[in-house]
Amino acid sequence: MVTFLAGGTGTPKLLDGATRVWDPGEISVVANTGDDVELGGHLVCPDVDTVLFAGGGVLDRETWWGIADDTTTTHEELRRLADEVGLETAPRYLDDAAQTAGREIARWRRFSGVGEFMEIGDRDRAVHVTRTSLLDEGKSLTEAICTLADAFGLDVDLLPMSDDPVATLVHTEAGETIHFQEYWVARRGEPAVADVEFRGAADAEPTAAVREALADPVVIGPSNPVTSVGPMLALPGVEAALSATPVVAVSPFVGDEVFSGPAADLMAGVGRDPSTAGVAEAYPFADALVLDDDDPTELPDRHVERTDTRIDDAGDAERVARACERALAAVADGEAETEADAEVAE
Repeated sequence: MVTFLAGGTGTPKLLDGATRVWDPGEISVVANTGDDVELGGHLVCPDVDTVLFAGGGVLDRETWWGIADDTTTTHEELRRLADEVGLETAPRYLDDAAQTAGREIARWRRFSGVGEFMEIGDRDRAVHVTRTSLLDEGKSLTEAICTLADAFGLDVDLLPMSDDPVATLVHTEAGETIHFQEYWVARRGEPAVADVEFRGAADAEPTAAVREALADPVVIGPSNPVTSVGPMLALPGVEAALSATPVVAVSPFVGDEVFSGPAADLMAGVGRDPSTAGVAEAYPFADALVLDDDDPTELPDRHVERTDTRIDDAGDAERVARACERALAAVADGEAETEADAEVAE
């Protein structure tokens, strides 16, 4: 059994290869829900749905968001209606009272659907309607996602990190507090980041299923350490669980160059070095790291596996997954050596 912590696109890309290395029935995927938003009354779970759609064979692999070849008729009509009467199509937060009223799972991240600042495809929207309706029928988020996983024929076990609300909020140097989706989708990562908050995390709990999954060896793929993995680490007991099991992390950097996304700006914003060294510092519980062959970073106190870590297709993903497998095997067998040990042996 092996468990992957998934957020953004890095770990879902790695899963393309992981299912060639491990039996999919023995893989659990714990997905970040800090990025979730309620948009026009429907709960949208981007990091969950990337895994859901990829496993179901329908993911748009050009964008790594939404369903391939989906139509956007409803989204376009929402934009047209707003434009017709001069309504702002930028993110429209509901007021403070509404943010903590109604459906608890959507706290601190409720947006009006007027103008719909995130593009939601028509088939994609059906998933959000189904998930939200199951929640309104009394299902937990875990139960709702399990139902959707069955509908998409997933072979892996897909788990949200918590059934409780956690919202990833970006504090900007301009003094604003905005949800991560506004920061990344609407503003394209433009505001300078002063800090990142995981609102609700201190009072949230990982589910029993997540705690059970974290007892298995864990792989953290090349995801953003701050907003993709950080919300999971902020949950009570998660770091302790990771400290008690073998953990391998794949760096999303090559030295101080990030493969994609806002990881560098976010890490700098929270006071971490935007580099592989900063990733290692963010994951003190990681027993081993998988680094790119061209990464000059030296980690004398960790076991390191090196390979080409760029993932453009399933073959690349399998190569990186096999490096993770080697690292986990070395850690589990007590044979892991640090790079410093290897230099001494030479």
